[in-house]
Amino acid sequence: MACPPSSLPCTLMLLGSGELGKEVAIAAQRLGCRVIAVDRYAGAPAMQVADTAEVIPMGDPEALKAAVRRHRPDLVIPEIEALAVDALAELEAEGITVIPTARATAVTMNRDRIRDLAAGELGLRTARFAYAASAAELAAAAEPLGWPVVVKPVMSSSGKGQSVVQGPEGIAAAWEAAMAGARGAGAQVIVEEFLHFELEITLLTVKQWQGPTLFCPPIGHIQARGDYQCSWQPAAVPPQALAAAQVMADAVTHNLGGAGLFGVEFFLCRPRQGDLDSLEVIFSELSPRPHDTGLVTLMGQNLSEFELHLRAVLGLPIPEIHSLGPAASRVILATEAAPAVRFEGVAEALAEADTQLLLFGKPEARPQRRLGVALARGSSEADARRKADTAAACVQVVSCP
Repeated sequence: MACPPSSLPCTLMLLGSGELGKEVAIAAQRLGCRVIAVDRYAGAPAMQVADTAEVIPMGDPEALKAAVRRHRPDLVIPEIEALAVDALAELEAEGITVIPTARATAVTMNRDRIRDLAAGELGLRTARFAYAASAAELAAAAEPLGWPVVVKPVMSSSGKGQSVVQGPEGIAAAWEAAMAGARGAGAQVIVEEFLHFELEITLLTVKQWQGPTLFCPPIGHIQARGDYQCSWQPAAVPPQALAAAQVMADAVTHNLGGAGLFGVEFFLCRPRQGDLDSLEVIFSELSPRPHDTGLVTLMGQNLSEFELHLRAVLGLPIPEIHSLGPAASRVILATEAAPAVRFEGVAEALAEADTQLLLFGKPEARPQRRLGVALARGSSEADARRKADTAAACVQVVSCP
């Protein structure tokens, strides 16, 4: 049975070395841990702060197993979805501890498996949905759900291949977009009813090896093209709705097992106009790792989501999680492809008190790629969001020749 290391320091291997992995690596090194950062390209953000780096094709199970066996880390921490998850079960059988578990990583990278678990096995409220393996099946499945519908590949990340379809005439294009954005060889999509929600939230849920499951103050967020654009914490969620979300998050993370921080996403919908207390909580998705919307916790909590993740997987105490006041984040995006970039306007972005920038150090740019984030704390939610938005707008991404 998996368990935390008996003492520190220990060795962690990150499978995925983006901006979230970078913050995990920093949190781990503060606790004296050795970090091995693995990704498909050299110079990824977490590699810039790790002790050792490995570049492998992340979807190749043999390459992934070879890298893990070569280093024999105490913990393997997947930080992305685009990897050979089936290899993790084999490694786990050899005694390698996978965070949170190999099964959790496999289930959550497939929208069909996590949706079947949530809606079918656990009976959680989700959007009405169906699966389709062709454009014709998609058209037939969408009609009973009512227009518009949302179409997604069952395997993808960061909104790739996702589209909103207004009517039957958009089915063919949605199918092609889903196939182009899908990860893996499976040709299947999930089609969902379009929810008219009041708020979309992330409930960061901390599952410990021993001890109760803990929750961070809820995070509100806005997405575009299926990818997060801004977030704020604490989000104004009615107590009954928050309690319902916590029950659902506890149920699904308990089923997945292991330990660590999970980003559990919910829609809050108002079934009766004007009745705030009647908000319905609808399970959306789950990530078994720190969440991009949770970058705001670097300003908004006493312990960031990255510190909480490390404490949970290392079996360290978490006496309390509390808000430090209203906080917000706003992404900084590239607008065009470039082999390298530099940033202008950094001084202007940092001119206001309680404002920070994270510039991730990604080695190249492409349109809409997230290259950084502005963070701020304010006197209110609106003030924090204004400050984060203003700081992000100051930063100009300039292509280097």
